[in-house]
Amino acid sequence: MMKLAALAAMAGSAAAFAPASTTRVATSLNAKSTALPFLEAPPNCEGYVGNAGFDPFRFSDFVPVDFLREAELKHGRIAMMAWLGYVSVDCGLRVLPVPEALEGVTAATAHDASVEQGGLSQMFLWFGLLEVIDFIAIQQMLEGSGRAPGDFGFDGGLLRGKSDAYVEDMKLKEITHCRLAMLAFSGVVTQSVLTQGPFPYV
Repeated sequence: MMKLAALAAMAGSAAAFAPASTTRVATSLNAKSTALPFLEAPPNCEGYVGNAGFDPFRFSDFVPVDFLREAELKHGRIAMMAWLGYVSVDCGLRVLPVPEALEGVTAATAHDASVEQGGLSQMFLWFGLLEVIDFIAIQQMLEGSGRAPGDFGFDGGLLRGKSDAYVEDMKLKEITHCRLAMLAFSGVVTQSVLTQGPFPYV
């Protein structure tokens, strides 16, 4: 019995080094990714604004790219607001009246204080409601409604009547700022906790 188990274990180990089957659809002329030139460019990302071929885990092979772009825009927009809010607190900005439980908090300590005070519970409920509405919009988009990822019609008329080139340029600027903000928020939180100091956390 032990010999059979050892044989099965060796066969399983050997299978890990066997050449993988190459059934993935090739990109045009096996194009290389701009962001990761040692990898093949993900074909499903072609045609999207801001595509640099960055998909090292190839999520776009099995998840609709519209869904991935929606998630990227959502997280990026939240990160832009989060960075501004985080820094504003440490620069002294407050929304009056300040609850007694939140007197003297820094951006790094505000989370725990807000949980105890109860403010974050209210935010959780409101954001949960927005996520339900967002889910409906995403579901309709994935069923072919024609809605662009991240488009909730809140442009304030700034893009109305503009050329396609202008709209594409604004979309590129937004996705670029979204990506930067996600990195920037991670950095600002880390720096503020390490230095325990006020902005600019040096």
